[in-house]
Amino acid sequence: MSTYDVLVVGGRVAGAATAMLLARAGARVALIERAAYGSDTVSTHGLMRAGVLQLSRWGLLDELAGTPPIRCTTFHYTDREPEEVAIRASGGVDALYAPRRQLLDRVLVDAAAAACVQVRHETAVTALLHDEHGRVNGVRVRHRTRRTEDLRAGITVGADGIRSTVAAATGAPVVRRGQSRSAILYRYYSNVRAAGYEFAYAAGSGAGLIPTNDGLTCVFVATTPARMRALRRGGTEQAFATLLAETSTDLAYRAFAARAADRIHGWAGAAGFVRRSYGPGWALVGDAGYYKDPITTHGITDALRDAELLSDALTGGADLESYQATRDRLSSALFDATESVASYAWSLDEVRVRLRDVSAAMRDEVAHFSL
Repeated sequence: MSTYDVLVVGGRVAGAATAMLLARAGARVALIERAAYGSDTVSTHGLMRAGVLQLSRWGLLDELAGTPPIRCTTFHYTDREPEEVAIRASGGVDALYAPRRQLLDRVLVDAAAAACVQVRHETAVTALLHDEHGRVNGVRVRHRTRRTEDLRAGITVGADGIRSTVAAATGAPVVRRGQSRSAILYRYYSNVRAAGYEFAYAAGSGAGLIPTNDGLTCVFVATTPARMRALRRGGTEQAFATLLAETSTDLAYRAFAARAADRIHGWAGAAGFVRRSYGPGWALVGDAGYYKDPITTHGITDALRDAELLSDALTGGADLESYQATRDRLSSALFDATESVASYAWSLDEVRVRLRDVSAAMRDEVAHFSL
């Protein structure tokens, strides 16, 4: 049986970053991930300023080779001309980035391994272990070979997504639950003309262009689950084309003039939530503890933020209650604004206000990590 200071369950952005930071602070850490090393996952890709700032401070920004710098964001509406916002240099950050997850996750996992984290891919957690007082003190895992093993630790961190095994096993209560959900279709196109991030809004729908690695652009469309189901009765291709064209004829023209690089991917949607993120011997980070709709493309930045908050709490003498309080303070306004945008029950004037609320919440995160 192996023993560690911390076990991190889930080796994507939140988990790999948490493990790396803990190990850099001197902790003995194991990182457990069910998927294979370097595999892809559903993602919005876009990093916002706070996340880019963190990667820069951690010495990892230069590892995102082939990811184009994003120097402006353009907002398209059906009732006015596009609005372009330049990305101003601030805090050592002069651009944003939207890496593919095969790259970003691998960079973070490699950095964790370089900090002496024991990384175990293709390993599933089947149960939590407890001491005689009921405190969580490890996990039972099943390896790819079907062999099982018990791993012990002072604290077990669940970084295993919205359907977290750790959250379910500990009974982590949901302290806030959202109502809105976006159903999303997306596909990668090569050589799309995109002026940085481009987001479009029309009555009842959203769409966007997100330039990523290898000359590809992620093109997405979003609406309510009910409307998406109705549109998909005519076929997924037709649903994608219809939503993109009605949300922005400009974005549709540029996307369909380019070459599709793969099939259409989909996300049926899930309501946002905030879970209590700590208990005796355990903690939650990333989507396991706090998830909101992807329409505001902030999930990766949230994950990096919470990884640092949790690592600081575990290694700097702060308690886990303070970790959760800081997380909630930095995420509450963004959760509210995202809930409103993901309802699709807004006028274009109203959604512009909500998007300004999103921008203000992002500034609070940057301020926190710039202290």
